Amino acid sequence: MPLAMARLKTIPSNNRTRPSLFEIVYSIQGEERASTLLNIFLTSIRPPALLVPTNPLSRNRLPAMSTPGMLYVTMQPKPGLSLDQFHEWYNNEHGPTRLRLPQIFTNGLRYRATDALEPTFLAVYDVTSMSHLTTPTYTTLRENRSAREAETIGQVDVVRSFLDLVLSRQAPDFVPPEGLSDTDTKGRVLVSVDMTTFGAESESDIISWFKEEYLEMISKIPGWLRTRLYRTSTIEGGSGAPNLLTLIEFAKENGLGGPEQVAAEATPRALKNVRESIKKSNIRNYELFYVFGPAPRDLAHLSALPPARSFSTADGKTRTEAGEPGVAAIVSHVTAADGLNIPYRLEGNPSPTAPIVAFCNSLLTSFHMWDELVSIVKVQRPDLRILRYDTRGRHTGTPETPATLTMLADDLASVLKALRIPRLHALIGVSMGGATTLEFALRYPELLGRFVACDCNATSSAANTAAWKERIAMAESPEAGGIGALAGLTVSRWFHPDTMTNKAALASGMTDMVAANDVGGFRYSCQALWDYDLKPRLPECKVPGLLAVGDGDGKGALVKAMDGFKGLVGKGGVELRVVPGTGHLPMFENAAAFWSSVEDFI
Repeated sequence: MPLAMARLKTIPSNNRTRPSLFEIVYSIQGEERASTLLNIFLTSIRPPALLVPTNPLSRNRLPAMSTPGMLYVTMQPKPGLSLDQFHEWYNNEHGPTRLRLPQIFTNGLRYRATDALEPTFLAVYDVTSMSHLTTPTYTTLRENRSAREAETIGQVDVVRSFLDLVLSRQAPDFVPPEGLSDTDTKGRVLVSVDMTTFGAESESDIISWFKEEYLEMISKIPGWLRTRLYRTSTIEGGSGAPNLLTLIEFAKENGLGGPEQVAAEATPRALKNVRESIKKSNIRNYELFYVFGPAPRDLAHLSALPPARSFSTADGKTRTEAGEPGVAAIVSHVTAADGLNIPYRLEGNPSPTAPIVAFCNSLLTSFHMWDELVSIVKVQRPDLRILRYDTRGRHTGTPETPATLTMLADDLASVLKALRIPRLHALIGVSMGGATTLEFALRYPELLGRFVACDCNATSSAANTAAWKERIAMAESPEAGGIGALAGLTVSRWFHPDTMTNKAALASGMTDMVAANDVGGFRYSCQALWDYDLKPRLPECKVPGLLAVGDGDGKGALVKAMDGFKGLVGKGGVELRVVPGTGHLPMFENAAAFWSSVEDFI
């Protein structure tokens, strides 16, 4: 069988001189009736604990209904296609586009052959219901390919298979690859066995053998993780020979080739199936090398491409900036649980294992507020990968629900999950982003190595809430000047007098940034700064931290406020560092001075 059968070529049949029961009923009453009778019979002998409900096991063509299954794709790049181009396209465009349809695809995994055979690459996608693959939601993806995708896929030999799930069994402690970090999944072994049977009766024999013997025996191989059996999906619509496909997953260290495997393949029943049920079979060996998320993140291959290979989707929501390490960047978006669209920018060190520092914006700003600081970090710390994102309320489409610090921390966790970032090396946040940073450290300590919370308070006040309500009224009132007027007042309140006097271009740039904020988004996002109190929880903080503040923030009032709660953070408190000559956004007003204040901690 699977592992043993695959060593055989076509096996002559010596027991097909008489028609099967299925064939007799088929000739009299048609395929649907024959399929129904066969399915009733097979159901009566199935051990239900091992089965995933599926369509009838015969070669019928009934609708897929809610049958779970798999999209199974083998790929062989043609000579002349750059592997960097192939991988960057697949990792940053093709795969994430599908993972953004969670109602259809629950994961996407890429494997590389270890048996020196072709096709070299395999991609598998678990599908919630195979009927989804016949709907416009999926079919339009293929019908409306980008020019870049059409160009690249035209240089790849692709074979796609739709598969219905028949059986599945997994180890008690099994965690699917998408639930683990890239480090934990890399090198997992996959054995794929494609079998063509003699017909429905042979298919039934193999499935019964799987349920009653093989699944249990193969699970005894050290390192075994999961076994799944599929059949060609009913949505394929063809009438070729019935096909079964087995996928067996193992840990990187495993007992393949050992006595447990020999025992599983040498039973009388296994040998009988090899002789009588399998017309031909093919075995392939792979290792897992990439797990998709719903957001592009592959800087490694992008940084190996020339700038001419930069890419933008038709809607402009995803862009790649190709170029050497430090130049390459990905701009795209993540969808939060409530439907919020969160834009992000990923750049810096292209290594998938590089430590990552993330930046959390102030209210009313975009991730571009960090531009100058990021330029410094790229030079001073080329070992770091850098993540920036626009916080809730920046853009149109913000859900009409008052934001909370918990919600903002959850947004960041959603971004990390979509990008498959298991842990941040550091998080730096300012103002509302500083309060979010404190909340994130308290709520998700396992996701964070250290933090710098800047220009924020641990509590809000009634006066602060009243001030925000007045600002909302101004932003929403054309008579009061709208958000443009609010922007001018806000920046003059934020910035140090020296900045306003001597750095007019800087102040003007920030004013434009604030004025570009969505008014509705501002209304709901600023409410995260109403009536919150982190002080009671600060002693619980387990993440190393640092506080930083501009010396002129609030004319010095915020320096006093942060000095008042620095001793509450964690067991022994944290240090407060004051950035001279700056106000509420020290990293924007004087990026070099801010970096000098925090670089040793980062």
